[in-house]
Amino acid sequence: MTTRKPLADSDDTGDSERAMNYGKEQVAVYRTYATPLEGVRTIPESDFDGRENTLFGLDVRVQVEGEEFLPSFSEGDNSMVVATDSMKNFILHHAGEYDGATLEGFLKYVGSRFLDTYDQMEAVTVSADEIPFDERPVPAEDGEGFEASDLVFGVSDDESGYGEIALERDGDDTAITGQTSGVTDLELVKVSGSSFTDYVQDEYTTLPEREDRTLYISLDVFWTYDDATDALGDDPERYVPAEQVRDIAGVVFDEYDSNSIQDLIYRVGLRVLERYPQLESVSFEANNRTWIEVRDDLEGDATVLREPARPTGFQQFSMDRGDLEGE
Repeated sequence: MTTRKPLADSDDTGDSERAMNYGKEQVAVYRTYATPLEGVRTIPESDFDGRENTLFGLDVRVQVEGEEFLPSFSEGDNSMVVATDSMKNFILHHAGEYDGATLEGFLKYVGSRFLDTYDQMEAVTVSADEIPFDERPVPAEDGEGFEASDLVFGVSDDESGYGEIALERDGDDTAITGQTSGVTDLELVKVSGSSFTDYVQDEYTTLPEREDRTLYISLDVFWTYDDATDALGDDPERYVPAEQVRDIAGVVFDEYDSNSIQDLIYRVGLRVLERYPQLESVSFEANNRTWIEVRDDLEGDATVLREPARPTGFQQFSMDRGDLEGE
């Protein structure tokens, strides 16, 4: 999920700021044997304590801004334009120069290199979706069972990390003006222990209340830090890995009998803010993909379910530390 700026921002006087940017997206970058992520603080909900980064894959988007690009729009003058194909090559080259261990760290690194290299760029926003890979099991060298191969990986369709870093010039240096981290495309199914009751009943209501349902959701979770530099991973103990937030969502889903998806994501948000005091906020986009029951006459708790018809419901919600303090 790639976040994009609106085309124009208006103030109270009705004036609007011109949208003027361009860039390159869907730049697939694959780096082997990147720096391992080590020293991550562990939490009770997850066994994740780091990653080898043997394969470091990203789908990158870069957007650049600067007043010197105006003639390319208004006069067809490309003398200040850096071709987006060159941007692609720039990103690929610097994937080999980056010596850090995190997605966000790479985004900050390559964004800073753009501003260092091209004076006409006043600001840059770089975002990326992680391209995830799964370790594949192979027979253990001692002949006892299986172990993860350190050479062979499967391309995964599972959830992926997300990051966005916005930068602008600050004298001879660059300053982070925006930061978002996340985990996207998380899909969870709970076979029992979720309900949906006590909602508005009127002439438009056809959905029956469910005291116990199989709940299937897709979920994107995003977070921001009080200090955006913590997102870079230079201090691993203050870095929040997407894998741990993913695991928190699964554990909270397991622990609570929620009465709605809204109730569930609020509880997940509280747990994330509790585990990571370095975070400023957490936000969600959830989608309800709950299957429809077609048979409940089987033995025990067995049921048969089918895919829901379109359209599907969604929920968006954001939280900050004030929500945690109110508990």
